[in-house]
Amino acid sequence: MSTFLMQAAPNGSTSMAPTFLLVGMPGLSAVPSWWTIPLVAVYLLSVLGNSTILWIIALEPTLHCPMYSFLFLLSVSDVGLATALMPTLLGLALADAHAVPASACLLQMFFVHVFSIMESSVLLAMALDRALAICRPLHYSTLLTNDVISKISLAIAFRCLGLHLPLPFLLAHMPYCHPQVLTHSYCLHPDMARLACPGAWGAVYSLFVVLSAMGLDPLVIFFSYGLIGRVLQGLGSSENRRKAGQTCAAHLSAVLLFYMPMILLALIDHLRVPIPQPAHTLLSYVHFLLPPLINPILYSIKLKEIRERILKRLLPRKGVAAQ
Repeated sequence: MSTFLMQAAPNGSTSMAPTFLLVGMPGLSAVPSWWTIPLVAVYLLSVLGNSTILWIIALEPTLHCPMYSFLFLLSVSDVGLATALMPTLLGLALADAHAVPASACLLQMFFVHVFSIMESSVLLAMALDRALAICRPLHYSTLLTNDVISKISLAIAFRCLGLHLPLPFLLAHMPYCHPQVLTHSYCLHPDMARLACPGAWGAVYSLFVVLSAMGLDPLVIFFSYGLIGRVLQGLGSSENRRKAGQTCAAHLSAVLLFYMPMILLALIDHLRVPIPQPAHTLLSYVHFLLPPLINPILYSIKLKEIRERILKRLLPRKGVAAQ
């Protein structure tokens, strides 16, 4: 790894080297092919599960409503995120390829963060959707019209692309003061910005992007669920509380699955908690790879409409079977 350092610039700092070095799962570099099978299995199951959700929502007109429109976008972000991570993960698993060209690293960084911010934005929109449905049920249909949903979708796309489009260009032209060795198995902009010289604009903008999305979104989401909890406590019927709470269970599980590993990683880094590198790497894998795998299962189990329509599409009707 020591051979892939930085190229010296005239002012004493360094320009971007042609390669970055990635860190694989410690202990598996000697037998890289061992974890190829579970890695590919996780990816294929993620794509299959999310594609099923996309297929069901697209084909069923009764599911063309705000909650399922956001679920459609969530599945798109899950497929995109899992796909963006695979090139370097498979390179490490199949060939123990730690060196990644800077251009490829910047491209992967862009797509990983676009789909990650998209997922965070969709989870935020879904939380606000549930808050309106439970706290303002009489005004729900007039507030969240198809036109409003389209504008929210465009705002999510603009937020993802607008925040991250400058990053590859800023990072490509930043002065670097540290060896270009990353701490993950994929390219992430906080990881790359950490290598920059102090005061570099790319590093400052990178911090702004992280705080404006991953810092703000979970606060608003948990505030929305605080409002939902207050309303559920005021419902007289326990059956009504159960039905209303059940519609939120899948979404709250998806929120915790997406944000908790990230929050733990941030706390570990900030407090400098001495944990083994495999545990740190595993938490990163959980944050990025587990939500695309688990989200389709959660929504298929918790949401009756999705479950029934999957069974309707996949299982033959009795009349057809009898013939």
